[in-house]
Amino acid sequence: MTELPEGVQRVAAALQEKNHPHGPVMLDGAARTAQQAADALGVAVGQIAKSIIFKRVADEAAVLVVTSGDRRVDEAKVAALVGPLARANAAFVKERTGFSIGGVSPVAHAMPGVTLIDRELFRFEQVWAAAGHPHGVFQLHPQDLVALTGAPVADVVEAPEEENVLDTLARENAIKTLAARAISVGAMAENIPSPCVNVCRMDTGSGLCEGCFRTIEDIREWGRSDDAAKKVMWGQITERLRQTHPEAFVEA
Repeated sequence: MTELPEGVQRVAAALQEKNHPHGPVMLDGAARTAQQAADALGVAVGQIAKSIIFKRVADEAAVLVVTSGDRRVDEAKVAALVGPLARANAAFVKERTGFSIGGVSPVAHAMPGVTLIDRELFRFEQVWAAAGHPHGVFQLHPQDLVALTGAPVADVVEAPEEENVLDTLARENAIKTLAARAISVGAMAENIPSPCVNVCRMDTGSGLCEGCFRTIEDIREWGRSDDAAKKVMWGQITERLRQTHPEAFVEA
């Protein structure tokens, strides 16, 4: 650990204290953008959990938005949740978080602040977050961000232009896939597969993911559950799906 930059060492210590299974790794020096980091790791750019910092006007608190690498933060949405915002310069970011821009980790900040987690990260089973240095990252599940930071999951990004049409098709395909998977899970005793179908949007009315029909708490607990508990969760998912989309089981 002594060979790592000081900021990365602090993140490593914080992760170890919280029993997180994955420590920081250092990428090639060229991996400074979300796309470059994704290329270096061999993952989708959306799996890079990039950190965007604002300054809250009311108390000058640092507001960290951990967002999916293929999305743009909507400042108005963030302000609606935490209050009016101002831009944060490099000196402010360094003072409040202890990290330089490009390496702001979601954990081990120098001073308390406000954190919001972009719900778009929940499209993926695994993501990579900054680890205290522009070239340092660590691996985690999106639900781990909630456990590590205690921060809420929110809609904080701009919608892609083609979102409406593509999302409708994606949800329809996801429901068919989930129904087929639910049927096959009934015969399994071990190695229970994840319900995630890469449509990760929380319905504010039902509190359920539109893709996998899990609650945030279900998603957070999945990685800690044994096969028996996962089958119980699948039973709940199947019942929710049958109540809202019975036709999916006919087609499956």
